[in-house]
Amino acid sequence: MILPQGIPHKGRVLTQISAFWFQQMSDIIPHHVVSANVDDYPAACRLYRDQLEGRSMLVHKTQPLPIECVVRGYLAGSAWNEYQNTGAICGIKLPGGLIESSKLDQPIFTPATKAEMGQHDENIAFDRVTALVGREYAERLRDISIAVYRRAQALAESKGIIIADTKMEFGLKEGKLMLIDELLTPDSSRFWPMASYKPGGSQPSFDKQFVRDYLISIQWNKQPPAPDLPDDVVQTTSQKYLEAYERLTGSKLNVQN
Repeated sequence: MILPQGIPHKGRVLTQISAFWFQQMSDIIPHHVVSANVDDYPAACRLYRDQLEGRSMLVHKTQPLPIECVVRGYLAGSAWNEYQNTGAICGIKLPGGLIESSKLDQPIFTPATKAEMGQHDENIAFDRVTALVGREYAERLRDISIAVYRRAQALAESKGIIIADTKMEFGLKEGKLMLIDELLTPDSSRFWPMASYKPGGSQPSFDKQFVRDYLISIQWNKQPPAPDLPDDVVQTTSQKYLEAYERLTGSKLNVQN
């Protein structure tokens, strides 16, 4: 969904938190980032330093794979809805009696198709991934995605944050698999404060769920045009994004420009 208002500092948070996580995962899987330093950009790009500084990356061009690689450690969002209806997620049978926001025994790989802009991704079973990219790549996507999630979850928990689920994307460069796009951001993940975690309902969060909850509260029918967000929702969302960055990285984000 595209909303009328931007969220202050969101571009910087998404870029800088992705850069942090790409570096953390570089021994698990290569990534597409060449540099996030404008000094390393082509001369034509350096002319726009003020716009690019802190909110852009120079990356390798890859062939994106048509899969949203989702890993879930907790039962939330569309997974909770699917579990209520079928007792399974993406064909993976789960134990009975789970409640919303339950922690799963093990992280699970619940892939989705990449939808067109404005459309919703569709959860798919693993055999569909195999049909789309072949068994070798399907298994590598699953195993690497879970490994990335496990490492991120361990680091986040040490900072008081639960990563309930996350989405990542991969591409090919000269046949080599790479992490691409954004990684473990408040837009692609659910970040919950550990201190207030209580299964049985929706959780407070450091991500775009706050905006989703507001739109649900006003009963928006998800048809364009999207409604305006009140100033307090915009500012609170911005603060949540900044807090997620600062807690995870241990650094304060420069938001002067």
